[in-house]
Amino acid sequence: MIEIGPQHVPTLSRWFPTGSPGLGALPEHVLTTGTGRWWADRPDRPRVLAVSCAGHVLLRGDPGALAPYALARFADHCVETPPRLWPALGSAFQRVVPWERMLYVHRAEVPVSLPRPPRGVTVRRLTPADGPALAGLRSENAWVHASWGGPAGLAASGHAWGALAKGRLLSVACTYFLGSGYEDIAVVTVPDRRRERLALACVAGLTADIKARGHTASWCCSRDNRPSRLLAWTAGFRLTREYVHHATGRALAQALRATPVPV
Repeated sequence: MIEIGPQHVPTLSRWFPTGSPGLGALPEHVLTTGTGRWWADRPDRPRVLAVSCAGHVLLRGDPGALAPYALARFADHCVETPPRLWPALGSAFQRVVPWERMLYVHRAEVPVSLPRPPRGVTVRRLTPADGPALAGLRSENAWVHASWGGPAGLAASGHAWGALAKGRLLSVACTYFLGSGYEDIAVVTVPDRRRERLALACVAGLTADIKARGHTASWCCSRDNRPSRLLAWTAGFRLTREYVHHATGRALAQALRATPVPV
């Protein structure tokens, strides 16, 4: 697979339906924000097309057009692709782990009872001045701003709500992938401030903004992530479908290069 510029990306409707919820919003997010990369088996009239952003990959096309090791660059990614391409993943990586996922869509008619924030905590839309607070999140939570190119990008996007106390970001809900019909959201709360319903308050502010933009919020999480599923339900999201994407390990091409050749 070779990287191609946005100007060479073919009409998306053939490859990725526009106006889709969940990861379906990823291609439009990359086109809109410029954060992410496009890949194809060849620059003109591609037979295989992939788009990647923040460790996620959507892969489509003809598996017969993939050269050996063509997918090696997607090692240590989460790849969503139709079943006909699953064997290609198995041939490209030492380990491929199926990951059952659940897709929820926000239903505005569902009433949500919002708690009052604890004393000293403010819940509001983030601004460019909140970049340092986002940057102050622990490394394991840094993924939340990866789809915007980093903390400054997310803070300046206008697509995030946070709960703050004395300049410290306690919880954040943001649009992770921005599509034309749906905005797929992400939520993080620091460990010592969980169970205070701060995430719920942030999600409520964000979903109100998304509705005002004429879009609908969606929510993806692991089937095994019960806290995330419960939060989604409480915030007015309802299950739409279940699907599988695959977490890839080390590329076999790298493993082969690392194996000594007997002489």
